[in-house]
Amino acid sequence: MKPTQLLAAFFCGAALLFNCENPKAGAFLGAGDNQGKAYSIGDDAMADMVVELAQAYSNQDTETLMQHYDSTFIGENGEATTRRWLESMDSISMVPYKVIPVQLDGSEDIQVLAWSKETRHYKNGAFEALDLMEFFNINEDGKVNAFRQWKAIDSANFGNASGGKFFGKTESDYTGRPLVFSNRNEVAIIEKMIADYNNMDMESMRSAFAETSIMNDYQGNRIEFTDASWPNVFKGLRSVAWKPYAIVPLKIRNTDAASGVIVTSIEKRVSSNGKVWEKELVEMFYFNLEGKITSMTQYARDL
Repeated sequence: MKPTQLLAAFFCGAALLFNCENPKAGAFLGAGDNQGKAYSIGDDAMADMVVELAQAYSNQDTETLMQHYDSTFIGENGEATTRRWLESMDSISMVPYKVIPVQLDGSEDIQVLAWSKETRHYKNGAFEALDLMEFFNINEDGKVNAFRQWKAIDSANFGNASGGKFFGKTESDYTGRPLVFSNRNEVAIIEKMIADYNNMDMESMRSAFAETSIMNDYQGNRIEFTDASWPNVFKGLRSVAWKPYAIVPLKIRNTDAASGVIVTSIEKRVSSNGKVWEKELVEMFYFNLEGKITSMTQYARDL
C-alpha cells in the first residue's frame, strides 16, 4: 500500500474525527418536503462557474453571460433586457470575495452563495457601490435557474437609503429623524387613482381613499370627502387631464407604516361652460396604516 493510500485509510477509519464523505450541517427550515434536510458542500466547479459569470458580467459580455443561464429562467426578453441594462453603463465591476457551493440533501441542484463588491458607473453620470450577497441555484445541466440578491449600500454612493430631516410643525419624538422611501404600493395606487380621475371614474377612484378623507386645497379650503361627497367630484366638468411629473413616497425612519406621497403634476379641467382651469401642482397625499389616503394638501401656481 502506498503511503498516501495508508494515510487516507487512517483518516477514513478515524470516523469520530473525520468523514470521507462531504460533512452535512445546517438545515432547511422552510415549509414543504425539504423541511429539516441538511446541506453539504457542493461541486466546486459550480463555484468556479459563478466566478466566470461574474467576469462576463463585468466585461458587459451579454452573449457569454447568457450561456450560464437556463432558457426558462431568462425568458423570451431576458437577453434583450440584460443587454440594455449592461449597455446603460460605461463600466461595471463585480468582484466576488467569498463563494460557497452547497447542496441540499436529496437534491441534484447546487446552490452557490456568493459575496461580492460591485461598482456601477452609469452613462448618465450616476454611480453605485454595493456590497452584495447573492444566491444562484444551478440545475443538473450546470445552468442558473433561480437567483436572489441582497445588498448593503456603500457610503460612496451618490444616493443613500435614508436622508433629509423631518422637523414637524411642532417638536416631537420624530423631530430630527431622517426620511426613507416607503414601499407599500403607494406609487401604483396613485397611478391608478390618476388614471381613474382622467377617465372620470368616480367609483373606481374612491377606492384609494379612506371612508372619510380631507382635502386642503391651494386656496386654503378644507373639504371633507365622505360617501355623500363623491358623486359630486366631476359635477360641472366636461373633461379633466392630470399628468404627473413625479411620485415620491416617503416616511419617517423607524416609525409605523403610515406614509406621505409627494406628487408634482400639471392638471387641466374644462367646465361644462367651456371655462378652462389649468395649474401646476404640488400635492402631498397621506396614507394610513391600512394603505388608504386620509388627506391631501395642495399647492398650485398658474401657468
